[in-house]
Amino acid sequence: MTSKCIFEYTTDQAIADGVLIDADIQPRPQAPRFPLGRLIITANAFEQLTPEEVAEALARHAGGDWGTVCKDDAEQNDEAIADGDRLLSAYPSNAGTFWIITEADRSATTVLMPDDY
Repeated sequence: MTSKCIFEYTTDQAIADGVLIDADIQPRPQAPRFPLGRLIITANAFEQLTPEEVAEALARHAGGDWGTVCKDDAEQNDEAIADGDRLLSAYPSNAGTFWIITEADRSATTVLMPDDY
């Protein structure tokens, strides 16, 4: 039995198409720096965000990547991990910026659109 090559797909093409991920250029997930507690998403955020956007942002948030918050808010978040204060992150999406808030007692983390606040 012989096989025929129907099409040729190079590694570079697969990376460019998003089929493969180049480990050298993709950020590595960080270990969680704090517990997220119960995960909550508002109905509005649930309707507007994709599961992939939410999952990626939650991983970033738990790893201490605060997204697009200003420098002062990022510094406050870093201090809040040690002090046990509330954490706020902001991330872009196709539906616009959304927030992730983890309560000071780490009992819950909420994904929401700014209009939901």
